[in-house]
Amino acid sequence: MLANIHTFFDSLVEMNILPSMFSYGFLVNAFIACLMIGPLLGMLGTLVVVKRLAFLSEAVGHSALTGVSIGILLGEPVAEPWISLFAFSILFALTLQWVRGRTTVPYDALIGVFLAFALAMGAALLMFVAKKINAHLIEQVLFGSILTASIYDLVILFVITVGVFILAYLYGNQAYLNALSPEIAQSRRISVKLHDYAFVLMIALVTVAAVKIIGAILVGALLLIPAASARLMANDLRTMVALSMLIATTSALAGVLLPMQMKWSIGTGPAIILAACVWFVCSIIVFSIRKNTRAVAA
Repeated sequence: MLANIHTFFDSLVEMNILPSMFSYGFLVNAFIACLMIGPLLGMLGTLVVVKRLAFLSEAVGHSALTGVSIGILLGEPVAEPWISLFAFSILFALTLQWVRGRTTVPYDALIGVFLAFALAMGAALLMFVAKKINAHLIEQVLFGSILTASIYDLVILFVITVGVFILAYLYGNQAYLNALSPEIAQSRRISVKLHDYAFVLMIALVTVAAVKIIGAILVGALLLIPAASARLMANDLRTMVALSMLIATTSALAGVLLPMQMKWSIGTGPAIILAACVWFVCSIIVFSIRKNTRAVAA
């Protein structure tokens, strides 16, 4: 299947429909990954913004760094430490939610504690990892790289994407009602606790799926920035979700393709987040214009 896709892109390059950079297999893999990562992070990011859990995505993103380090130290392949990466990130997210339900510590403070733990543990383990592998590989884990998207990464990302969108189709309305008003959701016999656990689990899975392209340090930003930008421009929740998915997808594609085309020496992750920040600046301008227009009309 993937070979046919590569052949299709090669034919488009030969017909001068696409630039020559699409003849590289790794770029096509990254392009396909962005078409899945963008809508996925854009959709979940709206829940992050509505629930006001920006630090949650950052904490889970940094836990991925620790998971990668543990996997490498345990002897997993450097390019694909999937078992430890998935196991630690999921355990981290579920433990955070479990502790939340059993303490009176405010959620933002609790996330801050877990974020500090993830950073400290990741930094400590990196010192040992650096002795075993090339430091350039650590940089790829931290900031992402289009060179690391393999067929196995695409399969895992595809499975997670399909699974999340099926859940969104079946339970999306309940999830947003729970995010906006847990009390009303509970009165309608919606399991608030189950939705909260499912939410942090999906954040962990999506973070792990996207870490190869965006990097452990910056993956949380692509959950937050497109949704925050969409909230400034949208008048309703449906529009906000659509705009967030559009912004995240275009940011991911721009971050992958522009540095390659322009021959800029910049990591994929930083390029993607900078593209998202351009969207955020544009959304602030749109919001300000609307606000001034309404003030004049009033």
